[in-house]
Amino acid sequence: MRAALAGGGEVTLDVPDPDVGVGLYAGEPGAAGRHRAWSVWADLADALGAHLLTPGKTGPGRVSFGLRLYASTPAPDADGYGPDGEWSRVDKLEDPELLLTLVEALRRIDPPAGGRVLALGVNTGRELDALALAFPDRPFDVVGVDTDASALATARGRHPAFTFLHLDVTRLPHPELGQFDLILALSLLQSPGVRRDVLLSALRRHHLTDTGGLVLGFPNARYRDGTLSYGARMKNFARPDLSLLCADVTDTRRDLQKRGFQVFVTGKYEVLVTALPVGRRVGRCLEL
Repeated sequence: MRAALAGGGEVTLDVPDPDVGVGLYAGEPGAAGRHRAWSVWADLADALGAHLLTPGKTGPGRVSFGLRLYASTPAPDADGYGPDGEWSRVDKLEDPELLLTLVEALRRIDPPAGGRVLALGVNTGRELDALALAFPDRPFDVVGVDTDASALATARGRHPAFTFLHLDVTRLPHPELGQFDLILALSLLQSPGVRRDVLLSALRRHHLTDTGGLVLGFPNARYRDGTLSYGARMKNFARPDLSLLCADVTDTRRDLQKRGFQVFVTGKYEVLVTALPVGRRVGRCLEL
């Protein structure tokens, strides 16, 4: 299939209908032939750098679909993060894995009604929609910060009740910010110029309340032709290499645990590290 794609950029497959083999394992013989679930074909398409095209039935127990190579489009951050760049078109909450794990993480922190929320690297503010999904009847005092003034202007239009500040996170702590019940940082801690350990220390010591928690996102994907492709990439590697991701997540988890936090690691295309004080969690268990 790789050779066929290389030769023409698109290939068509006629295979047993995955619906017929529900309950079988991949590769197991079934009534229509060797079974493979749709997830197998989707993973294969991603591994080959191709779109999985819409299938159609070709006969009893058979379906046909195509694979088409991705176009050579630049990464969305190639021209910056402002509202006029490619990144402004990305809505991370359209990834159901991130949506579900982020809402779960926010509810695990469970900031109080009227509590303060700090969002770092907020860009145009799309991901802040998750707060209303997690807590539909709970208002918060939200402060978002970013270094791109034009992106912040878009964020203010999207969330007029929130406060947005033009601020470089490498200059934290900032005396005017105060403390927060929840700190959210998605796809930020591995950014150029950001020292993860220094930033987390500043947040923990100066900007987090005694009962507050953190939700930290580490990207484990890239966009290819508008589509999420699994796995952190390193230069000159044909396949994903998760070495740096695993090291950063492990170091962050270990450091927060040493500081008295209970830590959870969830997610797929964006790995979420959620941390809340152990004492607060123990208190909840004792109440139950």
